[in-house]
Amino acid sequence: MLALTSAPSGPMVPALFDITLILAQLALIIVVARLAGKAAGRVGVPPVVGEIAAGVLLGPSLLGMELSGKIFPADTRPFLSLLASIGLVLFMFVVGLELDVKLVKGRGRVAGSVSIASILLPFTLGVGLASLLSDELRGPDGDFWPFALFMGAAMSITAFPVLARILTDRRMHRTETGGLALACAATDDVLAWTLLAVVIGIAGGEDDGRGWVVFLAVPFALLALFVIRPALTVLTRLYLRAGELTPTILSIVLVGLLLFAAATEYLHVHYIFGAFLFGAIMPHEQAAALRHEILVRLEQISVLLLLPVFFLISGLKVDIQGLGVENLLPLVAILAVAIVGKYVGAYLGARSAGVPHWQANALGILMNTRGLTELIILNVGLELGLLSQDLFTMMVIMALVTTVMTGPLLRLAYPDRRVARDIAEAERVALGVEARDRVLVVAIADRDSTGLVDLAVGLLRGGMTPEIVVAALEPQVNRRLEMGSGLTDELAEMAAAMERQQTLVRHGEQLGVPVRVIANPSADVAADLLALAAVIAPQYVVAWASDELGSAVAHAAECPVALVADHVGAIAPGTPVVVLWSADVHGDTAVRQGIRLAGSLGSTLEVRGSGRRYDAMVAALAERGVDLGTVDDADLPVRLGALGPGDDAVDVRVRAELDPTPVTWTTVDLAQPTPSQPA
Repeated sequence: MLALTSAPSGPMVPALFDITLILAQLALIIVVARLAGKAAGRVGVPPVVGEIAAGVLLGPSLLGMELSGKIFPADTRPFLSLLASIGLVLFMFVVGLELDVKLVKGRGRVAGSVSIASILLPFTLGVGLASLLSDELRGPDGDFWPFALFMGAAMSITAFPVLARILTDRRMHRTETGGLALACAATDDVLAWTLLAVVIGIAGGEDDGRGWVVFLAVPFALLALFVIRPALTVLTRLYLRAGELTPTILSIVLVGLLLFAAATEYLHVHYIFGAFLFGAIMPHEQAAALRHEILVRLEQISVLLLLPVFFLISGLKVDIQGLGVENLLPLVAILAVAIVGKYVGAYLGARSAGVPHWQANALGILMNTRGLTELIILNVGLELGLLSQDLFTMMVIMALVTTVMTGPLLRLAYPDRRVARDIAEAERVALGVEARDRVLVVAIADRDSTGLVDLAVGLLRGGMTPEIVVAALEPQVNRRLEMGSGLTDELAEMAAAMERQQTLVRHGEQLGVPVRVIANPSADVAADLLALAAVIAPQYVVAWASDELGSAVAHAAECPVALVADHVGAIAPGTPVVVLWSADVHGDTAVRQGIRLAGSLGSTLEVRGSGRRYDAMVAALAERGVDLGTVDDADLPVRLGALGPGDDAVDVRVRAELDPTPVTWTTVDLAQPTPSQPA
């Protein structure tokens, strides 16, 4: 609370010293939190762990009670606590907004099994542990059953935001295991928050004689889901009509958020649940852009300014120096119950649903992530008088330990090489197994790749169930995803990349060949492209000649390759084709591709060369019914030639497959033409 002073000839004004101190405190909190977050990220720990630790370090645990009290005097703490509460409201809204039930689609059985088991076992163990802890570790208002139920609920929490960012940082969100983990964490979030709301309702339901209002929480939740949620679709219509997030739309969102938080606080279920619920019922279908813009407005200020204040307020309540030897055994017991209960529960739940051992092991490790979510819950327990200061400190240590250990253990259980393999396998499954002949097109996001698709269609001529796979992988920014970076940023980038490639999909449909687009951010584009090529086994790879990554992948691919010059645009039907033949296997492959392309375009083909081998090739082509004509260069033909240094006028440079068998043109077996398109 700000101290007030009376001016001699005017109204009361805030004391300059106090506001100066508060502003300086905020600056210090932000600087320390950012530095600690970056330091944690450098050693492979989620940055949020460093930010939480920064709050602890600014408290009595490192500085001691006296020095910490001088830096953060008691009269400024209520103001900081208010900012922390506002930060929690905004953050819990963000958590609800990023929670997408579509993550569970198709994985409901496994997600339900893992979530129920990973909540039931640690909850039961937590209740049992509460009966073994001494009465001194309970808070002043900690009757046994509210205290025991709270301990069980606190042991059952998984931090969905932190888990999602760990998966995204390692690109595991694109694997089957990552998808399962997100589905399990999403389901776990809903079940755990519901359970916690019930526990808090029981624990806080007797205050001020209005304990009965907690029973209105269920009708309120039903009202939110079945009445308010459909009504919120008006926000999508307003957004689409305006084309941007207007102040009116954002004001409606903020008013709804604050009213929901106030309503659940009034119902004795704590304001964080109202904020979470309002975020969860916000429009998701056809509203990705609206959600993204809301998050851009709210998440950064919440995470960069207000949440570090919350970490500080929490850290001021943690006093590791105050723990004695007598607290060592309870701390070990808390860690054992939290880690074993969550891991074993998730593992057994996954195995009972038919998940293999290695995948169940990874899920058990991931579900142990607690992080910021656990810290929020513990502050609620301390606020309700269920936890003592010593127990609060031990539970905070548990939250930090379980979050820190997730990354290293996950790398042991799920190494990077397996992640890369599973990403490629997931993309192969997504493509399906119907196509037998594929061309892999390596596109660039900001360039029209219609010419690449035209060439790919020609190369697939005569193929059985042909398909073109357009890989539009974009380099992922080389930074660890932090709490404030938002998952929706990456999802929006993926959606934008997909939209840029939709013209290629429509163009392929017009030419009668299905086009599939894979548009993902990638930490190692070359490695991911090679893995994708190995999995889908294309008949050809087509890439831009000037694209270093595409060219490198093309050179390493096992199949024939076509590198296209930058000036090549869409290839119109009837465009003549000229092959600048060379006396090697690459020149022979260029002839084969030229035949297919000319047949696809319904145009004239000319093969230019000289020598006895050239004469034998021409004779073999004539015997096979391939008509060679003469092309006037004024007609702007598409020129094909062997890969390597040569004429700059070549539009498409062709390379045979690696370690090819030399061709004898008198016995060459050209691809059989289709009846409707003679070669």
